[in-house]
Amino acid sequence: MSVFVDYLRLVKFSHTIFAMPFALLAFTYAWVEGARESDELWLLLLQVIGCMVFARNVAMGFNRWADRVIDAENPRTRDREIPAGRVSAHGAVTFVVINALLFVVVAATINPLCGYLSPVALAVVMFYSYCKRFTALAHLVLGLSLGIAPVGATIAVVGSITLESILLALIVMTWCAGFDIIYALQDASFDRSRGLHSIPARFSASVSLTISALLHAASIALLLWYATYQPLSWLLYVGCGLFTIIVASEHYIVTPTRQRNIGIAFGTFNALASMSLAISLIANLIIYG
Repeated sequence: MSVFVDYLRLVKFSHTIFAMPFALLAFTYAWVEGARESDELWLLLLQVIGCMVFARNVAMGFNRWADRVIDAENPRTRDREIPAGRVSAHGAVTFVVINALLFVVVAATINPLCGYLSPVALAVVMFYSYCKRFTALAHLVLGLSLGIAPVGATIAVVGSITLESILLALIVMTWCAGFDIIYALQDASFDRSRGLHSIPARFSASVSLTISALLHAASIALLLWYATYQPLSWLLYVGCGLFTIIVASEHYIVTPTRQRNIGIAFGTFNALASMSLAISLIANLIIYG
């Protein structure tokens, strides 16, 4: 059991709460709009969730393996599973390979397009791990890797990419890039000393938080656009309102001179934002769609 827990911690399994709600929202929207038969629902939903979990495991497992030397040098991360010796580098690679194979196999059982695009999705989520070695735009690549989720869920249901799924992907991309900049403030000095790239390593805390706020403003604007495709009801207003308030609150509790709340902003606030939005809008689709 302890080994199982170590691997869950390795991939930060609790952080699936960021992208998973958007994938489920995209799945529900595509299902309702496509008027699919209900007897197909549960099997396809399990396949989509399985793909989400496997892709997440690949992304984080590979990231922890690729960053194992950097993590060992960083005081904040040296207690992570690989530097601390709780998971071996070989074990992490084996874990990544197994999950990658499971992802491709399950994706291929959904429909041909999911199968064809599955290696592309894996390439994107693994490419992120090396981005901070050469570009400060790594935050956007992380957002892109998470933004794949709602597009993949939509393809699973309707067999094609839709405008609505692209909007959700852009919401996730800008939202995640914004909160990743906040998170990266913790390592700004270390990243500069090691020649690693990030927005906080390149700019001051004040400028970095301004860029983060602009990205979050973009995600809220995109959300309002996406909302025009939803049934108008109080649930829609509640979901969009809560997401906006929670995301805006991150910039109230984290400032250039007050960074002790980064953990709360990153973990708690973003989990609440994604869950409240998805629950409200999924209920809106089921009740009023």
